[in-house]
Amino acid sequence: DEEFKWLLQEEVHAVLKQLQDILKEASHRFTLPTGGSGGAVKQENFVLSTSGTDQVKGVLTLQGDALCQADVNLKMPRNNQLLHFAFREDKQWKLQQIQDARNHVNQAIYLLMNRDVNYQFKTGSEVLKLMDAVMLQLSRARNRLTTPATLTLPEIASSGLTKMFTPALPPDILVNFYINLNKLCLTVYQLHVLQPSTTKNFKPAGGSILHNPGAMFEFGNQRYEVSHVHKVECVVPWLNDALVFFTVSLQLCQQLKDKISVFSSYWNYRPY
Repeated sequence: DEEFKWLLQEEVHAVLKQLQDILKEASHRFTLPTGGSGGAVKQENFVLSTSGTDQVKGVLTLQGDALCQADVNLKMPRNNQLLHFAFREDKQWKLQQIQDARNHVNQAIYLLMNRDVNYQFKTGSEVLKLMDAVMLQLSRARNRLTTPATLTLPEIASSGLTKMFTPALPPDILVNFYINLNKLCLTVYQLHVLQPSTTKNFKPAGGSILHNPGAMFEFGNQRYEVSHVHKVECVVPWLNDALVFFTVSLQLCQQLKDKISVFSSYWNYRPY
């Protein structure tokens, strides 16, 4: 009994404090404040690279959860012609995955701060409930970064991203940006128009994170097939940090749950 009381009064709060510290660190990674009290988020440049081919090269500029510049060179396989396109000066592309992950982290911090040092936990199940709620937010935050959205090709074609570039993207090029784990990825699809005579085997592709050559779709009364796919990416170190913080925090929550469950199994005859 005494040991369990000590666990509820002392150890639980020690773990909650540790969790808060780790998650505040994670939250800082997402906002990346610069030095000084201005609070502006600093811009970071990342060079896109891929193994094996140099068809696509580029530099992406990230500012918190916004892609504020993308400068891309694409070598067309058909004729080796070089295409260059970049974001218009007045445009930024919000990376919803980063925004959502940050919101989930902040929600987890809010849950923890609601139980300050003076709060007295009465039962183990109360602690378990809190841990489950925090773990749910952390799992969601992690999943947003590890699981990019599946999109159909018409969804990519009609996304606002296509209107971000100057010069405008040619009609036979589609692009998509997304986060996958600690990487910022760019996929470039080259298309060719299907002639009416060849559309007897037309099968539109469903949703996917990455479409393969041969995928077909219909957009604006025109049928297309993907002829080439180029995927380039860059590692974003602070996303890596954030994922490590999520893993450590989830382990801490689980350890605390396990300790409480050990006690509760002694007292099956009472509501613990």
